[in-house]
Amino acid sequence: MHASVGDQLVQHGRVVGQHDHVSVVVEVMGAEGNPPYRVRFADGHEAVMSPGPDCQIKHKEKEQRL
Repeated sequence: MHASVGDQLVQHGRVVGQHDHVSVVVEVMGAEGNPPYRVRFADGHEAVMSPGPDCQIKHKEKEQRL
């Protein structure tokens, strides 16, 4: 998994009815875009995350091209 600053990190809900958690990558702490990432959520709080198989990166370049 590779990310850049500005990409979205989407953590999918694990059970029925649980919503996805979307955050924005504000710092890439690993080498060459690898985890861990410092992310900021919509409510303003930040966390350091090492995404698992329930996560997806939405790259900002792909979003701009659509």
